[in-house]
Amino acid sequence: MLDQRAVDESNADYWNMLSGWSLAEAAGIDPRSDEDLRRFDCRYLDFYPYLRGYVDSEDLRGKRVLEIGLGYGTLGQLLASKGCEYHGVDIAPEPVALMRRRLRTLDGAAQRIQQASALDLPFPDEAFDYAYTIGCLHHTGNLERSVSEVHRVVEPGGRAVVMLYYRHSARRLVHALRRAVTRSGRSDDRLLSAYDVDEAGTLPPHTDFVSRSEARRLFRSFSKVRIEARNFDDYRLGPLVARRTWLLGNIARLVGLDLYITADK
Repeated sequence: MLDQRAVDESNADYWNMLSGWSLAEAAGIDPRSDEDLRRFDCRYLDFYPYLRGYVDSEDLRGKRVLEIGLGYGTLGQLLASKGCEYHGVDIAPEPVALMRRRLRTLDGAAQRIQQASALDLPFPDEAFDYAYTIGCLHHTGNLERSVSEVHRVVEPGGRAVVMLYYRHSARRLVHALRRAVTRSGRSDDRLLSAYDVDEAGTLPPHTDFVSRSEARRLFRSFSKVRIEARNFDDYRLGPLVARRTWLLGNIARLVGLDLYITADK
């Protein structure tokens, strides 16, 4: 049986590394530098070009917006720039501190960033018009409860945008095929390390994957749910390389790495 307290404590320690560190390290990004953070944001949004669409398509001005899971703060910075009342929570202290520093020039915004668990959000019912959480809830150890908390804090007529790892992505299918063909007993840890790993090569305390049908079940309390597959890997066959950028608008929409769930309450 899962020890939820142990998972929470481990997550608070593990995610102090700042989600996205490998992209930052490859670019020589120093999170203490405001200019480096701006460079990171450009690289991040270039790497995930579809992410901006989930923000730019919404009229967020004056709306109450919550982000759960902050990482390097790129999405939070983008949301806050839209003139909304931005709030952010993360289970780890370092992302909270970084986001507070990012938003120090926005009146009162830094005080709306809190360290808290996605499983016990420190807000009353129906407190927000929007909730965004990208790549966070599948690490909590309790997807059902985390989605229920998102539903609780979004007001009727409000919207949640949630990214979860896709169980039937091309990456996982290729891994399973290679195991079957080679009978090599490839470790699932090798697969998981392609998603998240810290600088020491350690995997997160917990990771869940969901199918489309499982996602619909998780979000069954919402009145309308749209699910889209996004993201992809580069694939190499001998000297030939299929670049992920070529595939983001087509095959990735079928068997991409991530499911983006837009749920209206």
